[in-house]
Amino acid sequence: MSVAAHDLSIRQLQYVVAVADTLGFHRAAERCGVSQPTLSSQVQKLEEVLGVRVFERDKRRVLVTAAGAAVVAHARRVLVEVDDLVAAAAEAADPFAGTLRVGVIPTVAPYLLPFVTPAIATRWPRLRLALVEEKTDELLADLRAGALDAGLLALVDGMDDLEHATVLEDPFVAAVPRAHPLARKRAVSLGDLEDQPVLLLEDGHCLRTQALSLCQRAGAAETDLRATSLATLVQMVSSGAGVTLLPSVAVDVENRRGQLAVRPLAGRPQGRTICLAWRKVAPLGGALRELAKVMANAARGATKLPREAKDAGAT
Repeated sequence: MSVAAHDLSIRQLQYVVAVADTLGFHRAAERCGVSQPTLSSQVQKLEEVLGVRVFERDKRRVLVTAAGAAVVAHARRVLVEVDDLVAAAAEAADPFAGTLRVGVIPTVAPYLLPFVTPAIATRWPRLRLALVEEKTDELLADLRAGALDAGLLALVDGMDDLEHATVLEDPFVAAVPRAHPLARKRAVSLGDLEDQPVLLLEDGHCLRTQALSLCQRAGAAETDLRATSLATLVQMVSSGAGVTLLPSVAVDVENRRGQLAVRPLAGRPQGRTICLAWRKVAPLGGALRELAKVMANAARGATKLPREAKDAGAT
């Protein structure tokens, strides 16, 4: 039987994806806001039209068949294209009205959002930011899948398929206990970190990868302790467990009690590039580039030189 495009509906594709995500017709129906018989009937109609059994189901479980996995993958792509179509229509009317879904990595969110969100609200009062905090890999996956419109993150390898605009250059600084010998220096070189016990974030944070690369070049030894957040990392360093590298945007917040000596890195600046990224085919590309400019202007004050670097006692 030949299949015409009008034999399928967007709603049926949404139901199929929901069942694949939840592996349950009842849970999928709740997620889609319909009754289970309605959802089951529509999924069955789609299977009949395609001539493919998408799911294996019995009273205990639901599984995606091998053929069904291809159907689900195509359905996801179609739904992303539909979302882009709707967004393109919205942009034609007003790209800065409605909701914009933006993912933000944890090592950026608490430090930049207080700067950029008020500026965005002032510039576009009709725009609502739906912010989601995610680690880099999850954020990029959701961005590519169309679950997010944009991502505010540190630029990493493997983003060639995405458009991006720079928001802020964020240099690293050395953070050590106040009684540490390195606290007497005006600036800390990578060589100064040789054989120092260095504390870093746990796996999954791109900041860990970037800082670890510098530490390995310096011959520094990473400790077995790995922090889940920059706040935890700072507390561990202040207790004397080691030294660390912090992004400049985090210093004012995480060292607000002055428990650490914070020093700039000597020589060529080392750090990360914080950017706003989006899919190349996204219809909101022009608007997102303008949004990135507003973010960049608002974020200029977020990486001030740490006061400790100018202390008279530093050498």
